[in-house]
Amino acid sequence: MIRLENITVRFDRFTALDDISVQVNEGEFFTFLGPSGCGKTTTLRVIAGFIQPAAGRVMVRGRDITGVPIEERNIGIVFQSYALFPTMTVRDNIAFGLKIKKLPAAQIRDRVADIVSKVDLSSDQLGKAVSQLSGGQQQRVAIARALVTEPAIICMDEPLSNLDAKLRVQLRNELKHMQQKFGITTIYVTHDQEEALTLSDRIAVFNKGVIEQVGTPNEVYNHSKTQFVCNFIGDINRLAEETCALMQLDPAKAHYIRLERVPVNPQPDARMALLRGTIKSREYYGMYIKYTVQTPQQAVRSIVRNDGISIYEPGQEVSLGLNPLNVMSYPLDEEESP
Repeated sequence: MIRLENITVRFDRFTALDDISVQVNEGEFFTFLGPSGCGKTTTLRVIAGFIQPAAGRVMVRGRDITGVPIEERNIGIVFQSYALFPTMTVRDNIAFGLKIKKLPAAQIRDRVADIVSKVDLSSDQLGKAVSQLSGGQQQRVAIARALVTEPAIICMDEPLSNLDAKLRVQLRNELKHMQQKFGITTIYVTHDQEEALTLSDRIAVFNKGVIEQVGTPNEVYNHSKTQFVCNFIGDINRLAEETCALMQLDPAKAHYIRLERVPVNPQPDARMALLRGTIKSREYYGMYIKYTVQTPQQAVRSIVRNDGISIYEPGQEVSLGLNPLNVMSYPLDEEESP
């Protein structure tokens, strides 16, 4: 569907993207994930046509669109700020792209009515000014405006970042539902790891203008390709030398284990190395509990499901189980942190 071939972008002497190549499949929800300044939004803007690369090609369904003007790319865009016209009505905001295309008034009316129902906006909101709507409603208007022109691709640049946490989770679920309903190829930019893992079919993890890994949420989380991805996605323990020696791990590598892979007081298992320690702190999250356990080797964090029964207190002695099969290992000369 979309193929970026050896894309390089420079701003004066700064290389924002360095030889990026990636393919997005038809109907896929594909996320560009990474910290601020890593190149993910720049890549999206190259696809949309706002930035011309210094080198490389943008291919859509086998057609080279690298030099094609923005308005001819058939790509819908939802910006971080939504970029709506605050004094215009919801109806006029949604219809804006159709009017630019000079479609007949009756066709515009029908398309607007159809898309409004699909994104769960009510007909009585059409006559309101956008400034009268809540943040969640404005987001729906922005999505409706992007979809009403029936684009082949929709690009979303951190569309949930301006919303409060509860609404962000609610609209995240709605976004995925809408994307599946429309079946439209979606490119989504975010720095939020949880958002990326929840929404995506596949994820490209960016770092300093390059892509460190492309994979499914499970692949980037449980089989992180590099130390950067391992540290950036989710929370993780780096194992100290003493712990690695106990587990007979390669001393020439850095070793990591996810918090939920460290059971507290586990059942006997020959594959596990057991560390004895004392509960240093406890964080209660309802469905799960996060413990920090001080062992002779190091402090180790563990997340366990809250069964309402086995809740350990600070100062209590426990054992931790570390299975070498759950450890991710990387050469020591790799960059270690985001």
